[in-house]
Amino acid sequence: MTNTQEPQNTNTSGALAVAKAAAGLKLYDTASHAVSSFTPIKPGQVGIYVCGATVQSSPHIGHIRAAVAFDVVRRWFERLGYKVTFVRNVTDIDDKILDKAAAAGQQWWERAYIYEREFTEAYSKLGVEPPTYEPRATGHMIDMIDLIKKIIDNGHAYVVRDADGNPTGNVYFDVASWPHYGELTHQKQTAVSDAVSDAASEVTDAMGPSVDNAGNDKYNPVDPADMSPDKHDPRDFALWKAPKDSDPLDARWNTPFGTGRPGWHIECSAMSHRYLKDMFDIHGGGLDLRFPHHENEMAQTRAAGYDSAARWMHSAWVTAKGEKMSKSLGNGLSVPAVLAEHSAWVVRYALGSVQYRSMLEWSDQTLAEAQSAYDRVANFIERAGAAVGEQPSREEIMAISADALPADFVAAMNDDINVSGASAAIFTAIRSGNTLLSKLADRADSDVAKAEVREALVNVRAMLDTLGLDPLAEPWVSDGAAGGAAGAGADSAEHDALDKLVSEQLAERAEARKAKDFARADAIRDALGAAGIAIEDGPQGSTWSLK
Repeated sequence: MTNTQEPQNTNTSGALAVAKAAAGLKLYDTASHAVSSFTPIKPGQVGIYVCGATVQSSPHIGHIRAAVAFDVVRRWFERLGYKVTFVRNVTDIDDKILDKAAAAGQQWWERAYIYEREFTEAYSKLGVEPPTYEPRATGHMIDMIDLIKKIIDNGHAYVVRDADGNPTGNVYFDVASWPHYGELTHQKQTAVSDAVSDAASEVTDAMGPSVDNAGNDKYNPVDPADMSPDKHDPRDFALWKAPKDSDPLDARWNTPFGTGRPGWHIECSAMSHRYLKDMFDIHGGGLDLRFPHHENEMAQTRAAGYDSAARWMHSAWVTAKGEKMSKSLGNGLSVPAVLAEHSAWVVRYALGSVQYRSMLEWSDQTLAEAQSAYDRVANFIERAGAAVGEQPSREEIMAISADALPADFVAAMNDDINVSGASAAIFTAIRSGNTLLSKLADRADSDVAKAEVREALVNVRAMLDTLGLDPLAEPWVSDGAAGGAAGAGADSAEHDALDKLVSEQLAERAEARKAKDFARADAIRDALGAAGIAIEDGPQGSTWSLK
């Protein structure tokens, strides 16, 4: 039995050919610790598998950061003209789900579905595109069982048997039999007790859990099944595990190696192969999945006879006062609680405000800066739309190729998805657009000037859309976050009146500065500032915008 969705949004860039800009894309690879040029396995197509949520409880900001980070990666591929197949799994059975459901008096599958819907709602509210496929672990038991059989047949896993020779339900991957184990996280192939990190591993470990830590890692606790004395080697990990006495009868599956349920890692190997076949371009997930989950996943996939992902990408954590945001540390912020105080656009901007490999410190200041960014964006889009008499359609914005975007934006996105540089390019374009707007009334060639303003408006919105932040796109319009930008045409008369008043004040300030009456000039600037109007002085004069 499988659980799939019909393909959705496989290429929001429509039928565009791959952009010339695609040749310049470089991405980091966790396995090599290096940024290198990206070349797709299949020309014109990109396959991405991202580890999704374990739906044990409500999503918090730390969970959603990874979803937003890889949504931006996906959107850039789409803007480059690639056809993207994006798979994100749902882990709907594991120890935590079973234990928490029992404690709450719920069926385990009931709890999983309740929180799966909460995650889906959070993704939607924050503008994360639906995946092409979103498979559940429980829908792929046959795939997992078949994969485990292959690993056993290839001599890289063993079945634990009881005194009578009957299978117990426990199956472990034989790490000693797989000489490539440790290649992702640069571990040496030695026993855990004697493990020594190499220099490259030490660099990576500074960013996350220790690859050599087999103890009580607060960020990445060991699966209880992996503590079994039946293992041949301490490093071996569970592919299939016998049920606990407390496990419900409907949380057990019969297999040739005994009754039980899957280990943590096997589901992603089975589902990535099911939907993306032998090879795909990118395997993504949060930094805390690097070890043991992705190291184990890479080993078991290749040991089954399949190639693993070409490139591994990991998004860093959201931190609060330097600590990883997680429920276990008691500092999680639920998505509904944050959205009750801030617009979804602001929250998404805050989550995507730094490059995906950079830790993101979550604070009131982070959200205040995101709100300020929204105000600047919405003000420009509103003013520009009013000046040209329309807002470009969503279809026009989505059809803009990466080759048509400003060079500094493209360079930043091609530099391992450097969203900080991309955001800087957006605000550079907004400043230039505001300068064009301030001169529009003085231009004799007003049609040409309006065309320049419209081009700036299209560029700004297309760059924002690449980051999932065009204020006139869903879900921002229906959420009300687009505010004034969505009503730009209706507010044009108000804007014209405000522009006239402010321009008169700027002209008076210019005269005062010319006469060296700096006290008067400063007083005008301060009065405008107190009214919520920011003044930017440049070589061509002064421009204004709403703070």
